[in-house]
Amino acid sequence: MKKEMKNFAVIAALVLATACNNKSKETEQYVTPSDTITTLEHHKHWNYEGETGPSHWGEMDQNDCGGKVQSPVDIVDTENDNTLKPIDFHYNLKTKIHDVINNGHTIQFDFESGDYIVINGDQYELKQFHFHESAEHTIKGVRYPLEIHMVHKNKDGKFAVVSIMAQEDKKSNETFEFLDKYLPKKANDTVKVSNDFNINKVLPQNRSYYTYSGSLTTPPCTEGVQWFIFKTPIEVSIKMITDLKKIMPLNNFRNVQELNGRKIKESI
Repeated sequence: MKKEMKNFAVIAALVLATACNNKSKETEQYVTPSDTITTLEHHKHWNYEGETGPSHWGEMDQNDCGGKVQSPVDIVDTENDNTLKPIDFHYNLKTKIHDVINNGHTIQFDFESGDYIVINGDQYELKQFHFHESAEHTIKGVRYPLEIHMVHKNKDGKFAVVSIMAQEDKKSNETFEFLDKYLPKKANDTVKVSNDFNINKVLPQNRSYYTYSGSLTTPPCTEGVQWFIFKTPIEVSIKMITDLKKIMPLNNFRNVQELNGRKIKESI
């Protein structure tokens, strides 16, 4: 009897030791230093300065910011292409501004659906437009005071961004005085708007453009974005630019990226 009890105790000890060892291995499998670092990197917030600024965006987890087809770029060498057709705008004369958001990175105007552009027979819906001060793209090294990005998306989820350069205008500007009234003053603030707006008034009269394939200019820096940068800048009142500067991060632009063999085409 004593012998049987002794054998049982030995077996029980072996089973317990094996179970503890397996539990330890199971714990090691799911909690490792590398997993912790990855989680922290994945949730790391980005901004326009310091350790989470543009020069570090490529180090963050699960984004394309370190890719070879990035935006913005400096527009210097271009190729004339007479096959490029004008962008076919279908912007309503009266579009409801849904709301205006200060997301801590920029000021973003969201619109009701119904405005779109057609590019090579493909329809892209206007989702929003927002501002960068100073401009992100440069033209022959020249950086404009402001750049407006009109972000469009097609049914397959691909982006087409129309970029408008803006220069300061000392005169009053009815279009931008209207927009200036709805700027949220603090980060994470939203202003609800019920008035109509004619988005066409933001566009320059001369709509010839530069175009190239690039990316979004903020994380996740998604590539495969088709860019259309108008050659002709518009004029924006100094007050509007000053007001944007007060409520957006200082210099909320990403520096120009390498072309890496990409061609910039120019419409005639």
